[in-house]
Amino acid sequence: MRAAVEVRAAGQDDLVAVAALAAEAVDEAPTAVQAGQGDSARLAEHLSVLIGAGGSVLVATLDDTVCGFLVVRLIEPQLFAPTASAYVDAVYVPGRARRRGVGHALVAAMATLAAERGAEQVFCAPAPGARGMHRFLARLGFAPASGHRVVGIATLQRRLAQEGPQAPRGARVSRRDATRAAIEDLVARRRRARAAGLPTGPVDLRDFQAQREAMLRDAADAAPAQDVVADARP
Repeated sequence: MRAAVEVRAAGQDDLVAVAALAAEAVDEAPTAVQAGQGDSARLAEHLSVLIGAGGSVLVATLDDTVCGFLVVRLIEPQLFAPTASAYVDAVYVPGRARRRGVGHALVAAMATLAAERGAEQVFCAPAPGARGMHRFLARLGFAPASGHRVVGIATLQRRLAQEGPQAPRGARVSRRDATRAAIEDLVARRRRARAAGLPTGPVDLRDFQAQREAMLRDAADAAPAQDVVADARP
């Protein structure tokens, strides 16, 4: 029988294990700019500072062994963001623990934590070349947004419930679910546009067309008068 994945907030004793996994994640990252940053001691220090500043580190365990982690910060409302949001700084599961529902369990625990704290959206910025991570986030409803991926908490929790932690490899979303997800995404985009004071539907060109027709009529009415003036010249 497969062991169940457990997720909990990281304690001080977990930071060494999390830092070791973070070092693996840095070494595995497709961007060369991070090369040389996989120092476990320095990463443990960074994690401790992040927790002290109000961030949260969640760890997943299998058989009492840390097998994945997720780092999340809750962002308070800002000038152009009237509601709180969650920002996922990192989520990582090593290859030896993948395909066992670890990532799903971490994201589900994060979504519950974010919802409890009043966040309405989750932002994440995976590395551009991390194709597996992009596919994983896309399945859970994360859509591209200015270099990030973002999803509403309600949509994320629905997707988590639909997919389930033990979804088979290569499983595809049904056409009905894909259509419903697309509609939910469109509604969410229009709500954000409406909140920002931007147009939320097709542009109405009737006023523009009426103004153009009036300008053409005025030009046509003025043409004979110009001809008379031209004929009167010596």
